[in-house]
Amino acid sequence: MEKRKIDIFDTTLRDGEQGPGCLLTLQSKLEIAERLELMGVDIIEVGFPISSPADFKAVSEVSKLIKNAKVCALARARETDIDAAADALKNAKSPRIQLGIGSSDIHIRNKFNSTREEILDIAFNMVRHAANKVDEVQFFAEDAGRADNIFLAKMVQTVVEAGAKIVNLPDTNGFCTPFEYYEKVKFVMDNVPNIDKIKISVHCHDDLGMATANTIAGLLAGAQQAEGTINGVGERAGNAALEEIIMTLVIKDLPFFTTVNPIYITDLSKIVETAMSNYVQANKAVVGRNAFAHSSGIHQDGVLKDRSNYEIIDPKLIGGDLPDLILTARSGRAALKNRMTALNIQYIENEFEKYYEQFLRVADTKSVVTENDLTAIFETSKN
Repeated sequence: MEKRKIDIFDTTLRDGEQGPGCLLTLQSKLEIAERLELMGVDIIEVGFPISSPADFKAVSEVSKLIKNAKVCALARARETDIDAAADALKNAKSPRIQLGIGSSDIHIRNKFNSTREEILDIAFNMVRHAANKVDEVQFFAEDAGRADNIFLAKMVQTVVEAGAKIVNLPDTNGFCTPFEYYEKVKFVMDNVPNIDKIKISVHCHDDLGMATANTIAGLLAGAQQAEGTINGVGERAGNAALEEIIMTLVIKDLPFFTTVNPIYITDLSKIVETAMSNYVQANKAVVGRNAFAHSSGIHQDGVLKDRSNYEIIDPKLIGGDLPDLILTARSGRAALKNRMTALNIQYIENEFEKYYEQFLRVADTKSVVTENDLTAIFETSKN
């Protein structure tokens, strides 16, 4: 079976910036957008133009900069929002407006004080309005994760008839399990006429820690576009981490693929981390500083023999370097010998056990044994 291409939609500059304290300067947005295009991301969502003059300017300036990726701006289902988005995108080579409204009864009742019928009318009219402004309209059915599937399918059909070319089914509150999200996307794929004429997009939040898994589940159900942010930044627990989605598509044998080049991931992760002052947790998948680190003696021995024993990604693939083995009280003889050789510490083989015993005594008092510690251990053991 021929694999299908998945469009990668980055929303670091828009949804990612909604994380507390993650405000980006215009210069940072331009730098990140440029790196995203270099990486080969298909769509870059830059901001919400109606929300502030700074967001409008960011969308406008990124639109002038980007030549290959599509540039997207967000709007609510309001004419003023849509008009502002279209104006901000006027210099974009490939502009896209994303607009949406609530699809769950919780949002329809509590947020909009409305009815399903009224919401469908608004969605139709506003998509039709946006379709007269730009060639490519993306609609998001907010809180699709908690929406009734039959109504959700009806909403998708409605906005497709109005002119939407991409429909986003966001799990806005990170509510779904992968099985539930798969079934939801599959239901829409199977129950909307002419669904093959549009693209379904998946946008998942990480409130239950399942954003990436849900994203892959949605793609397996037939979605053709995946949305996320670098480092998983975003409001509350964040978005699906784009680097996790990309690497899953790169290393797994799935019925779809991406043309994004992962070599820029490490560099881009660090740029976003610094620009947002939102530091990546050490054990974060793919880009955490411990993602390729090993301190267990069993694992260290395994990676010294062949890194594939305990690593499924070559750090060079994402533009990273191989870290040194971390020496701790859990480290074994193989790791200690490896580090001593790297530091050019010469030792007599039959005296190694003496060095190792001294190493363990030091390691039991420290979380990490440093190079200076090893030199000191060697000098002490010689005397």
